[in-house]
Amino acid sequence: MHLTLASGFSVAGTSTDHPIRILEHAYDQHVSDSLLKASGKISNVHQEHGRDRRERSVVGMTDINKTVVVLGATGQQGGSVAAALRADGWGVRAVVRDPSGRRARSLSAAGVETVRGDLRDPESLRAAFSDAHGVFSVQPNSGQAGADVTNEDEVRFGAAVAEIAERCGVAHLVYSSAVTAGSTTGVDHLDTKNRIEAHVRNLDIAGTIIRPATFMELLVTREMGLDRGHLSFLMRPDQAMQFIAVRDIGRIVAVVFGSPDRYASRTMEIAGDALTGNALAEYLTQAAGQPISYSRLPTTLPAQGEVLGKLEALVDDGRLAGNANLDALRAEFPFLLRFDRWLAGPGAGLLDEALRSSDTGIAPR
Repeated sequence: MHLTLASGFSVAGTSTDHPIRILEHAYDQHVSDSLLKASGKISNVHQEHGRDRRERSVVGMTDINKTVVVLGATGQQGGSVAAALRADGWGVRAVVRDPSGRRARSLSAAGVETVRGDLRDPESLRAAFSDAHGVFSVQPNSGQAGADVTNEDEVRFGAAVAEIAERCGVAHLVYSSAVTAGSTTGVDHLDTKNRIEAHVRNLDIAGTIIRPATFMELLVTREMGLDRGHLSFLMRPDQAMQFIAVRDIGRIVAVVFGSPDRYASRTMEIAGDALTGNALAEYLTQAAGQPISYSRLPTTLPAQGEVLGKLEALVDDGRLAGNANLDALRAEFPFLLRFDRWLAGPGAGLLDEALRSSDTGIAPR
């Protein structure tokens, strides 16, 4: 087999197993039309950060230019942000490499302005950020399947976006980090987020950092092997791990931009549910109408088992499992989707596709 993890490491194994990606946020470059049609609001519990000089009020919503620049809008996470912002009445400007491409044209059809830009071209970012109220920042990851960026590229891109936003007078920057940020993990592409977060905090711009849990969508990709009645993932069968629906990330970000005085200078770990491997199997069995079993991914694979072991260790010590206060989140935002509600709603089509799919041995794109 060939396991492609969200951490981006390829792990070789037997040909009878399936490829997966464990995403700490969306590096999948496929934008879903359903995300672009989504609407609503969400947010989360938070933690103080930043300097006193940035603990200032951001101009009220009635006085701002309601345009937010979204990076990564042709991917899952950026696409969900674009959809939620549009639903809340914001003008959305998506930075894309090719405005004539299929994904960019899908954005345009949903009312999103698309402008040509590239993270390697600071001048294109300056033009895109001109007169914008906000910027949503997410970078490609060195671990992404087919990625052409290094860890240093990711840090440079993240820092450049924040610096250019500050220089362009952007009022509010939202940076999407990783649930493991805040400590050194020993997994290089996860530790890049610490460096970008530190850079954002050191700038004179109202910034909000979100740290999404692992995506629910990952569990029902076509390559996960659900058509064969089994799911393997990072936690033990009796161990809980937090997850979030991609759609909810966008809704959280829309609320953050809509309530700047509340969320500026905050760091927020976000999740919608916590599930053990056994619970995942039970929910999937109920939704699929057929038995789905669960087991933890083995760390005895002949290639890069050490990396998989590090990821599972991060789950065991809680850093990758997630530590969001779900009770506080649900009390404040009752529309956050639990896994069973997600399976019956936004995830239903994905599950159906996964159940009807046969393993092609190709990592999801």
